[in-house]
Amino acid sequence: MTEFYLPSHGKGRIHCVQWTPPGQPRAVVQLVHGIAEYVARYDSFARFLNRQGFLVVGEDHMGHGGSLAPGDPPGYFHGGWNAAVDDTYALLQKTHGECPQLPYVILGHSMGSFLTRTLLYRHPDSGIRAAVICGTAWQPDAALKTGLAMCRHVCQKHGETQVYEPLRNLIFGSYNRRIPEAKTPFDWVCGDAQILNAYLADPLCGFSETAGLDRDMLTGIRMNQKRENLARMDKKLPVLFVAGTQDPVGNYGRGVRKSAEAFRKAGMEDVELILYDKSRHEILNDAEKEQVFQDIFQWISSKIL
Repeated sequence: MTEFYLPSHGKGRIHCVQWTPPGQPRAVVQLVHGIAEYVARYDSFARFLNRQGFLVVGEDHMGHGGSLAPGDPPGYFHGGWNAAVDDTYALLQKTHGECPQLPYVILGHSMGSFLTRTLLYRHPDSGIRAAVICGTAWQPDAALKTGLAMCRHVCQKHGETQVYEPLRNLIFGSYNRRIPEAKTPFDWVCGDAQILNAYLADPLCGFSETAGLDRDMLTGIRMNQKRENLARMDKKLPVLFVAGTQDPVGNYGRGVRKSAEAFRKAGMEDVELILYDKSRHEILNDAEKEQVFQDIFQWISSKIL
């Protein structure tokens, strides 16, 4: 794994990593990570893809991982949602420009799935050949309006770079409710005790994000769900939705199905969905991860190779 930096479209610089396969790469996969984590956590999946001949790249979003500058608030997007999307797109442009002959795939997980969905409609001519949407969701418009109003009020009253736990609890506080005898606030993330313990012990994971990021993420989700934005995507782009049926973020599969159906209604011609019955939010780390790895690889191969 090699590391490098790109200038951010918000503030400072963005930490990027690349996993290079032995021999000549057959394709590129760009990973877009979730909230309160960082892209190096995808090392096992990236190395699996390397063994299949894929070059893998990813960046830590503003306020996350190696992109968090000293003195900056963790979990904050300087410049807002679109600035974070622009950072992801900058890595895409750099990597695609260096390997123009290779098919390009993007995979976004959780908040990264929302960033990816924004990128797909803002840059339908990006050169992406296939997209994997992992651990995503669909929110009722009324809930988004209410949540955004609350976020704006908190940002105005307390400051958008501040953490406001009542707001955070409103968004994430119910996620453990279907887990019997949950031992930590993050049991909903993953059922693998080793992965969960590492997550809990890592100061770069599970931190409380700022009220500004809560606002920006809800803004991004709302933009993604607008009919006119869905219509802007490349209709021929193959899209795979993957999630766990025990994942509260995607409403236990229902929100993922809703998202896939919205893509189809928007005219997307090639949309597939796979749900995993034994997995929670991080399906790339959970009980069925080997099957998830294989399914994603087989799907990518069928679309681009």
